[in-house]
Amino acid sequence: MPEQNITAGLERDIFGRFYALVAEEEDARVCRDIPDAACSEQPAAFTLQLLAQILTKTGDALTSSRIVLAWILASLAAPAIYLSLLVPIRESLSLLPQLFVAERVRQHALRKGLWVAGSATQALCLLAMVPAVLWLRGHALGLAVIGLLAMFSLARGVCSVAAKDVLGKTVSKSRRGRLSGLAGSVAGLVTLAVAAGLMLYGSLDTQREAGDTMLFVVLLTASALAWILAAALYARIPEVPGATSGGGNAINEALRSLALLHSDTAFRHFVIARILLISTAFAIPYLVLILRANGDGDSYELGALLLAEGLAALLSAPFWGYWSDSASHRVMATGAAISVLTLAGTLFLQDYAPALLSSALIGGLLIFLCAVAHQGARIGRKTYLVDMADSGNRASYTAVSNTVVGVFLFSGAGLGVVDATFGTSSVLWLLIAAGTLGILRSASLPRVD
Repeated sequence: MPEQNITAGLERDIFGRFYALVAEEEDARVCRDIPDAACSEQPAAFTLQLLAQILTKTGDALTSSRIVLAWILASLAAPAIYLSLLVPIRESLSLLPQLFVAERVRQHALRKGLWVAGSATQALCLLAMVPAVLWLRGHALGLAVIGLLAMFSLARGVCSVAAKDVLGKTVSKSRRGRLSGLAGSVAGLVTLAVAAGLMLYGSLDTQREAGDTMLFVVLLTASALAWILAAALYARIPEVPGATSGGGNAINEALRSLALLHSDTAFRHFVIARILLISTAFAIPYLVLILRANGDGDSYELGALLLAEGLAALLSAPFWGYWSDSASHRVMATGAAISVLTLAGTLFLQDYAPALLSSALIGGLLIFLCAVAHQGARIGRKTYLVDMADSGNRASYTAVSNTVVGVFLFSGAGLGVVDATFGTSSVLWLLIAAGTLGILRSASLPRVD
């Protein structure tokens, strides 16, 4: 028992020192908008959630539906229809069920267990993709990956609702944005190392098929292990019990929650802004299409694309996170503005200097800027939502917002029709229009920090 007390005391001291180093600027600890009982445990809660986010963000990068999963299916002869389903299923199915999940979450005074279960489920789905990659090809591989990705995304939706509620109960206002920013930055550094390894691997003159298959197995397994370790860390968060009132029939409560869009003007304006910011999410894959059409399109590009995204996260996430703690609505607007300008610059080059789009330097710069923009839009809107809500409505706000946005993400599949009919440039013009409206709507949101 004394040894356990010594270990616990040492751990608490480490958490406290780390928290003071990265999150505190004042002599007294900031404990705004969290229960008094959570104040003394804030260093541990901050550190454990930071580590869990780093691991899951790293796992996201290693199995990105925009890049890695698409590359796997294309390399192993899965039909193109499955590639077009990756992003809508990955994004939408993690959002759409949340309106109904929120009431289940509310029934639990402690919500971290739901996040742990969801994280473990995501790990199992990724591990189940390993035999599919080893033994299946064509339609069978595509169906297996899409089916497992659907289960993965549903589990992710549970984690999303629970995570925002746990964060809101355990970490103070003005500290939440920097947590996300630091996590994104460290995960970006890890991604850079992985990307460098992939680029080195891709430059080797070896037999590709067998080597690529084992590479994909390693990526999937490493990503699954990241989620398992994240679940183990998250289970140790010192969460205080939350309100359980308001629970009831999931469908009735879901419909009642949707009424927030009518009764809560500030929340409705935020949801509209977030819908428009979807343009930053779709910008990267369509920009990649243009760059691939003008470049070589070989497997070396996998590492290069991950390198650009990882560098963007490493350099921009801390900046966006710290700025979000003081003006998250302006972070949303700035992210949309960078996306709009990058897409407009791409269209300009395509029309007047197409040869430049085959340059690795120019292509990498464009991907980097789009990834920076998406980081800003995502961190800004996450921080804004958590700060505008309180412990009584945070789960409902999160669920309604994510469900509505999930519907519009599914509509993004229609961009494929526009691409096939009018060309990729037309898609970029639509994204520019949506992004411009997103700038105006985000900038007009009231401050909530």
